[in-house]
Amino acid sequence: MSFESKEYDDWIKAGEISAKALAYGKSLIKPGAKIREILDAVDNFIIEQGAIPAFPSQISVNSFAAHYCSDNFDETIITEKDVVKLDVGACYNGALGDNAITINLSGEHSDLLDASRQALNNVINIIKPGITLSEIGKVIEKTIEEKGFSPIRNLSGHSLSLYKLHSGLSVPNYDTGSKITLEKGMIVAIEPFATNGFGLVVEKGVPNVFMQFRKRNVRHPFASMVLKEIKKYKGLPFARRWLEKKFRKELVNQALDILVREDIIVAFPPLVEKNQGLVSQFEHTILVWDKAIVTTKLDDLN
Repeated sequence: MSFESKEYDDWIKAGEISAKALAYGKSLIKPGAKIREILDAVDNFIIEQGAIPAFPSQISVNSFAAHYCSDNFDETIITEKDVVKLDVGACYNGALGDNAITINLSGEHSDLLDASRQALNNVINIIKPGITLSEIGKVIEKTIEEKGFSPIRNLSGHSLSLYKLHSGLSVPNYDTGSKITLEKGMIVAIEPFATNGFGLVVEKGVPNVFMQFRKRNVRHPFASMVLKEIKKYKGLPFARRWLEKKFRKELVNQALDILVREDIIVAFPPLVEKNQGLVSQFEHTILVWDKAIVTTKLDDLN
């Protein structure tokens, strides 16, 4: 991708690594593969590229829409009937990339994938300084509904800033009527979710993704030790699995419970479509310029 502005070099690099990691992860998704092993491989790939994960790589299958992240003991295997969402991102000198793709292993749900993919492409074509969030949401909603599906209304895209994956601006997947506009130089992730279900997600299951959101110490000795490790993630989301590679599972669980209870970290449970509908997702990170600059674009990855 050619873009003449050195101010954004790190963002372009973060997007490039994110896109390569997504392509690599896609190549690993096949029937019989263990989700945990794929996620570990993608996280390691990002590190080998000279970056760190912007968040733990995630694979959400079928009615799971987001935030499914294995622990070290998860033996879940992908099957030939699964609709698989892969969501990955890289952090390079604090700049972030965030992208996602859906893989249709059975070939039975191409229309569902087309709905979210086309919604993303349609938004990319209209993004420019001054566009309102409601205009973006309206395009996503209209595209998905014309395909016969529903957008997921309580999931959204988001703005990004240095070391902040969600930096305050939510980019809706339906027309909210918001008059807030995008400004030149903003970095945003656009991620339409389409479903044949109700169009809302609910939390379900044990959280394996966390993030430190308050700088505070804790008295419990082992929780304090784990918190010291968590601080190395620089405020970015992290995985239970990462901590389990350094400390015993039981102690990690205890420490995380304490840190959540003390309001030092926040947990992100898996998100499941309310009526168990299938979910598709596509996502790119975009620099708002005179037109959209897609930092996570690879020519060989849809």
